[in-house]
Order: sequence, then structure tokens, then C-alpha cells
Amino acid sequence: MTESKVASFADVRLAPALYPVLAASGITAPFPIQAATLPDSLAGRDVLGRGRTGSGKTLAFGLPLLSRTAGRRARPGRPLALVLVPTRELAQQVTAALEPYARAVKLRCATVVGGLSLPRQASELRAGAEVVVATPGRLTDLINRGDCRLDQVAITVLDEADQMADMGFLPQVTRLLEQVAPDGQRMLFSATLDGGVDRLVRRFLTNPVSHSVDPGTATVSAMTHHVLQVEAADKPAVLAQIAARDGRTILFLGTKHRADRLARQLRAQGVRAAALHGGKSQPQRTRILEQFRAGQVTALVATDVAARGIHVDGLDLVVNVDPPTEAKDYLHRGGRTARAGATGSVVTLALPEQRRDVSRLLAAAGIKAGAAAGSGSVRPGSAELVRVTGAQAPSGVPVAPDPTPAPATGAVAARAGSAHRGSGRPRRPRRPRARTEGAR
Repeated sequence: MTESKVASFADVRLAPALYPVLAASGITAPFPIQAATLPDSLAGRDVLGRGRTGSGKTLAFGLPLLSRTAGRRARPGRPLALVLVPTRELAQQVTAALEPYARAVKLRCATVVGGLSLPRQASELRAGAEVVVATPGRLTDLINRGDCRLDQVAITVLDEADQMADMGFLPQVTRLLEQVAPDGQRMLFSATLDGGVDRLVRRFLTNPVSHSVDPGTATVSAMTHHVLQVEAADKPAVLAQIAARDGRTILFLGTKHRADRLARQLRAQGVRAAALHGGKSQPQRTRILEQFRAGQVTALVATDVAARGIHVDGLDLVVNVDPPTEAKDYLHRGGRTARAGATGSVVTLALPEQRRDVSRLLAAAGIKAGAAAGSGSVRPGSAELVRVTGAQAPSGVPVAPDPTPAPATGAVAARAGSAHRGSGRPRRPRRPRARTEGAR
């Protein structure tokens, strides 16, 4: 592991056109993961970056990828740089983050994910996209159709590699990495190195430089953690009061059916709630996220499949309605708040019989006992519940199940609109079912 003394983007040699975009975005200094990795990634070395979600990894790999690709043009269906991610939402988030910088250096980006028009994505590749951001399943489909070849890919990034392993994508990722230029640069970013990620590192990264700005189980000082014990009979009312708080809230549950049911229950009590999970179509998921960002939906009820693809500025509360079963799921859920230096809280609701399991979960996640608060039971309207979450009584006036869509803005919304206009979801080769709700 190496140390870096980069204090400013001026200390590294980015493509000149990128500096004005950074300034216009209000990004004045690199975040730790960027400061640590940029010198090596810009030099073309293979990089292994470990850092929690929300730590600034997208620009950590995006700026060197764009700087080193600038000035080149892709042939039809032959991209020059590839970013592999586990979920559709994360793919769209990465593309949206990189596109202003890509335009500055005259590079074209294409997003390749399931749930949107495959012919349109094939057309974007044939038009000569230099940078492709993709989920493994849909990229494999396009390669099998002959719409894409990876032999010209000189820079490959695996983002959230541990989640790709958790979702069963490693066989596909391995086959894709076997197709990129053998002498190209590889960058792998992951919060942990379990689940087979270490095997990818050993096989595909050459003398990688390792940078870890946070331990794999770290949490940040800007994030506070609370465990609130609640009786089963009180839990529905407690949830409704938390969801009715001022501001936006994400509530995580274990299954899509429970997420749909809770969203319906909250709407019936006057909370503008919507469910987000792998059972929704991609246009639906995109629209719901846009509504959440715009404040038309204030309570987002989500499953773990969405945990790594949600980025909303100013989100300050995440609620574990169902405690997760693994420490890394807790961290990835919590990573939706306190992103990039902001503050936020993670609240876990625990039934009395769940307290012991939750305590073990927090210990495994590296959260010190002093970071958890609220050892007693809370009831609807209790002072502790209000203090920790800002809970308030819902209006009781039911709201419509589908709020008016937010205005279509930006590249993500444009892609969603194209999906509505598309000819539907084409047949695709069969592939093994992933262990988690799908994100092709």
C-alpha cells in the first residue's frame, strides 16, 4: 500500500479540459480515495482501491479513464474503455457523473443495462461510444448478438466488485475480462475482497497498487447509528411516524413484497411513499428515483438490490425496517447517507428478540458500541423516537399511488424516456439466475 500527498487536482496531470468542469461542479479538492489513487491510475498502473460506498470512487476512476482515453476515437461497436457495475441504478449514476467530463474531452458514453431498449443500446455502440458503463448480463447479450467487441478496451474498471460477486456475476465478469485487450489497464474498486474478488485481483491485475482509505468495515464519523427497540404491535405506527418526518427517508426491507406492502400502507396514511426493488421495470425504477430526488416521493421503501445504486444529495436518514443479515449489507444500506463528507443517521428498528442479533451485526460492521443509542423500547410519539428520527404524525389523508412524474432532466431521464418509446424487452439468451434480485 502506498501513500499519496496529492492535495489538489492541480498536482496531477489530468486532461486540461477537465479542470474547468471540476471547478464548475464545485469540486475544489480531491477526496481521500481520489488523492490516493490518481497518481497511479493516471500513470497507467493497475489499481486496487478499497473504500466505503459514497467515498468518491466514481471520479477516482473516471478522471484517469477519461484523461487517458481523450483524443482517441472508437470504431463502431469497439469501445475503448469499460466500467462494469452490478446494478442498473449504479450504471446510470456512474454515467450521469461522468458525462459532463466526457463531453469536455469529446468522448461519447453509452449505458448498457437490462430493462431498457436493447436495439437502442446496440445503436449507441455502433455509433462509436468510447466509454461503456455496463452491467455484465446486458453487455454479454450485446456481445453475443455481435453488436460489441471488447478487444480495443484499453482501460477496464470493476466498480463495487464485491456486490457483483454477491449477485453471482463473477463467471460473466471473468468471461468479459478475458475479452479486453490483454495489455490494458485494470482498476478494481471494492469495499471488501471476499466472495471471490481476491481471485479476480490475482488473475487480472498486474502488480496492482493497493490503496485503502477506509477499512473494509469502517464507518465514518459523519454517520451516527441508532438501534431503537420496538414492540411488534407498535412497529407499524412507529414506521408511519418516521416516514412522515420532514425531508427524504429511505426505509430498507428484506423482500420486494414487504416493500410494496409498506409503501401502500404509508400512502394510505398520507405519506408520499414508493417502493423500489428488482421487481419494477427499469423505466419505473428510474421514474421513482427522479421523484425521490425531486421531493415528490419523500419515503423510498427499498430492498438491498437498490442499496448501491441510490445517490440523493442531502439524504440524512436511512432506516433498517428489517435488520440486514450481514454486516456489509448494513454498511451498504447506510452508505446512502453521509456521502462525500455529508452527515447522516442510520436507524435500525429491532424487535426485542432481534436485539442480540443486531448487536452482533453492529460489532461485525465495526461500529463501536458507543455509536449505538436508544437501548430502551420506543413507542409512537415517544420523545426518543422524535429526537433520533424527527418522527411526526402522518396527515391521515391518503395520497395517490403514483405521484406526478418529475420533469425529465439529464441523461438518465432521457434514457428512461427512450425506454418508454422503445419496442419492448427483446428476447435474450438464458443465463443463470443471480442469487439477489436481478440487475442486468
